[in-house]
Amino acid sequence: MTQLQPASDETSQTSLHHGRLGILGIVFFVVAAAAPLVGMTGGVPVAIVLGNGAAAPGAYMVVGVVLLCFSVGYAAMATKVTNAGAFFAFVGRGLGIIPGVGSAFVSLVAYIAVQLAVYGFFGAVIAGQMDSSFGISWSWWVWVLIAWAVVTGLSALSVDIGAKVLGVLMSFELLSLMVTSFAVLFSGNKPEGINFGASFSLPNIFVGGLASTAGVALLFAFASFIGFEATAIYGEEAREPHKTVPRATYLAIVTIMVIFGFASFAIVTGLGSSQVIDQVVKLSTVNKVPLTDPANVLFTVAETYVGSWMRDVMSWLVISSLFAGLLAFQNSAARYFFAMGRAGVLPKALDRVNGRGAPLTATLTTSVITLLVIVDFAVQGRDPVLTLFYWFSGLAVLAIVFVEILVSIAVIAFFSRRQGEVSVWASVMAPLLSIGGLLVGLWLLASRFGLLAGTVKAGVDPSTQPWGLNTTGWILVVSPFVMFVVGTIVGKIRLTEENEDAIADLVT
Repeated sequence: MTQLQPASDETSQTSLHHGRLGILGIVFFVVAAAAPLVGMTGGVPVAIVLGNGAAAPGAYMVVGVVLLCFSVGYAAMATKVTNAGAFFAFVGRGLGIIPGVGSAFVSLVAYIAVQLAVYGFFGAVIAGQMDSSFGISWSWWVWVLIAWAVVTGLSALSVDIGAKVLGVLMSFELLSLMVTSFAVLFSGNKPEGINFGASFSLPNIFVGGLASTAGVALLFAFASFIGFEATAIYGEEAREPHKTVPRATYLAIVTIMVIFGFASFAIVTGLGSSQVIDQVVKLSTVNKVPLTDPANVLFTVAETYVGSWMRDVMSWLVISSLFAGLLAFQNSAARYFFAMGRAGVLPKALDRVNGRGAPLTATLTTSVITLLVIVDFAVQGRDPVLTLFYWFSGLAVLAIVFVEILVSIAVIAFFSRRQGEVSVWASVMAPLLSIGGLLVGLWLLASRFGLLAGTVKAGVDPSTQPWGLNTTGWILVVSPFVMFVVGTIVGKIRLTEENEDAIADLVT
């Protein structure tokens, strides 16, 4: 492997290490961010019970198609823009520098938020696992701080080291899901056989309408795809980025879509499509409260069709899946900080890289921010799942979908000035379709935010009543839009100063 020579000038000190990542390395980061095993244990059972039942697998396929439409324009533009900022570079190139900076602030908030959410879930899961397995009853925040230190160290070492770690973790995680899924489908003891229509026919997928059960299922499906857009973030570190990034984007979305669709279909089949809602409620109920232990649904299916050993393996792989997500989102947030620092939108010191080509200052900045929030939640005695996980995961997915809409608009605007460079499908039709689908997703996420984040007003049933948010819920919902306004103001101010050329370079 070619080694990066010691930095001898400004350019080498502020450049990421080129050529480290191929398609599979990027896809590992992206799929790890989606945390398939975590989604299967946490999101899918809720989508089944509160959403469209046996058709929950179809909801993941529908959202996957919407995001594939988004990726047509996104990938086309990725051949013109190679930048560690990705989303905001695309928005800036298409809509102008000031909106680009605004979307940068939203994207940065999203990635920090989702990493904080994963830290919360990780702390709760590993604390329970270590207590039950080894009698080690440390608080959740102790385990989080250990993970925080390891993630910071790996990210500072080198991006390709992170990819290798993710590769090992992801291989075991996906293998456990595939083994369990195939075991169900090829078993002769399925309660009702295989019923594709129950899970994938459009009438069943959209049963109840977007304002009701179908909307709930699609809501959780959108949340499961967060992180796929990170493919372009690694453009500067990819081999042949103009080819690698578009291919990695398509492969990442298809991979996430297939994993969630296939594995959730296996759960439905293993429990019986006509009785899956009742079975999920039964298996997830603790102290007469349904969905208290949603992970038990997948674990029970694994134990029934594979063996008790698979249940044990999966309980540990959930932890490794969460850790993989932590590492992936750490890298994403650091690269946003890096690009914004290099452009002068944020302090210039953020564009420093170490001898291995990793964005060291940006990595440490990301880690300091997450550490402060973790310590605050620990000191206040907040529950890591009910607050840290639910609050920040809801905020993150809402912010990402909002920026995806801006990107699709930017794609249309960009290619309207460069007609003939790509097909009408890539420059207009696919982006328009994605805008429609993403607007529906944004409305679902905002109106049902209480269901996603648990921030509901007293006496409100979030599964049937939209917009019933408490004060915390409203603050989280409006945050992405407020940050966009703040970012546009900062962009306007910074353009009047000495770094105008640097900011312009960021989005060209």
